[in-house]
Amino acid sequence: MPWLHNYSAVGHSLSLTAMVAALPILFLFWALAYKRMKGYLAASLTLLLMLLVAVAAYGMPGTAAVSAAILGMASGLWPIGWIILTAVFFYNLTVEAGQSRIIQSSISSLSGDRRLQALLIAFCFSAFLEGVSGEGAPVAVAAAMLIGLGFTPLSAAVVCLVANTPPVPFGPVGVPTSMMISVTKLNGSAMSKTIGSDVAILALVIPFLVVVVISGFKRTLEVWPAALVVGFSYAVTCFVVSYYLGVELPATISSFVSLVCLIIFLKFWRPKQIWQFAYDSDKSTQVKTTYTRRQVLTAWSPYLLLMSIMSFWGTPAFTRFVQDKLHWVLNVPHWPGLDGIVYRTAPIVDVPTMYPASYRWDFLTAPGTAMLFCAITTMAILRISPSRGLKVFRATCNQLVFALITLAAVVGIGYLANYSGISYTLGLVCASYTGKLFPIVSPAIGWLGVFLTGSVTSSAALFGKLQQVTAAQTGINPVLTTSANLFGGVAGKLISPQSIAIACAATGLVGRETDIFRNTIKYSLALLGFVVLIVLLQAWVFPGVIPVDPGAMKHLAFLG
Repeated sequence: MPWLHNYSAVGHSLSLTAMVAALPILFLFWALAYKRMKGYLAASLTLLLMLLVAVAAYGMPGTAAVSAAILGMASGLWPIGWIILTAVFFYNLTVEAGQSRIIQSSISSLSGDRRLQALLIAFCFSAFLEGVSGEGAPVAVAAAMLIGLGFTPLSAAVVCLVANTPPVPFGPVGVPTSMMISVTKLNGSAMSKTIGSDVAILALVIPFLVVVVISGFKRTLEVWPAALVVGFSYAVTCFVVSYYLGVELPATISSFVSLVCLIIFLKFWRPKQIWQFAYDSDKSTQVKTTYTRRQVLTAWSPYLLLMSIMSFWGTPAFTRFVQDKLHWVLNVPHWPGLDGIVYRTAPIVDVPTMYPASYRWDFLTAPGTAMLFCAITTMAILRISPSRGLKVFRATCNQLVFALITLAAVVGIGYLANYSGISYTLGLVCASYTGKLFPIVSPAIGWLGVFLTGSVTSSAALFGKLQQVTAAQTGINPVLTTSANLFGGVAGKLISPQSIAIACAATGLVGRETDIFRNTIKYSLALLGFVVLIVLLQAWVFPGVIPVDPGAMKHLAFLG
């Protein structure tokens, strides 16, 4: 039997229905922020509460509600979770082979100036790790490296949290942006270009902010050429890669280009005075290495291979070849218990349209499969035996099991909210209260989502459809509001309890989470203000810079 959305299901009141619809989201925030519940447990309980609201308040058939949740969980695990699993496996292989120590040494030995060390490690190398693996590894590894060079644990933690912002929407391997595309069904190219432009603007600012954090504004002026080289090279590369290659590679390639440009620049330029901390001795910043060029090249070779393979894997020619010749596709064109059952209704024009439900996973063309191929090839390069590699893979699965459960549950929440009409109710209410001012609110929603969940990916799954529907009602380009959710989320990353917990664990500051929060909250709010300003300019002053998704605009015309 067909079932129609009813956005005013509770008491025929949109406001009352919105209050009920918001209960699962409010519960998730309460569980994470107040009760400090484990992420996987909080997300799982929220999914159950969302099921109750969908069935009891909205009247959604129980089988359809459960089917929508399962579809979301499947979409979260494959291919999104598959990307995370293989990316972290790839990174863990390099650690197992001891190559990470060589890479750390090759970077840290380039300069004794603390400001330049922060740019090299906290910004460039941390961004590279974010593009490859994510899952807390960038901040943890970069902070440990800085402490090894003589940074205090607190300064290392704070500077790494601030620096690890531009690559977040594209790391690991574009997962957060891919999630937003998956939830909203917006054009992937339009989304990639928009968030790529946003990140490019942010990348011009963050290197200067990194130096300000550790040395103050006056000392930053002494190394402004280096900060400009880092930011400009990252920004240009990110813009080009996101425009032509999609969401998988901007963080990885941009950070690598930025690192190489800074290394080359330091061959010809040095600051007039080598700046160190007051407690430094003359020898404390001198890093000696006994590694040969061949050893350094071997250590970097898996990452060079990764960029090459991922660049080839995402080309249209390769995708067409795999789809036409190999047919390795898991395709469910009509998702059981859901497809053909749910119908969306327009708020003004009563023209119901079916909300289709399908599932497709192109195994060979999936970025996660490319990562797995890179990992297997890396085993051969680094001479890791199959048994040893299998041991690393099992350890990676154990490491990520709860993270993957959390991911599946959160995406299940997002899909159920969409198919039940909960997202549409919340979007209509946001539109009625904010109107044309929604571009101010949109980044703040992403910021709040990441602050509480600790994940830009989770924030996209939770609020992507809300951002899209609100755009429909206010006449705003949905690509702008959904990308603003990702853009605002990077500022929330600085103060999320999960990020701070990782930084504390890596720097030995467990129990001093409040100290880090007090040091990062001002930078988080300043970045959020900067993001809001950029989004307002895109919405009101230069609306033509945001690509338009024709298919989405047709859907918005129907909704509005």
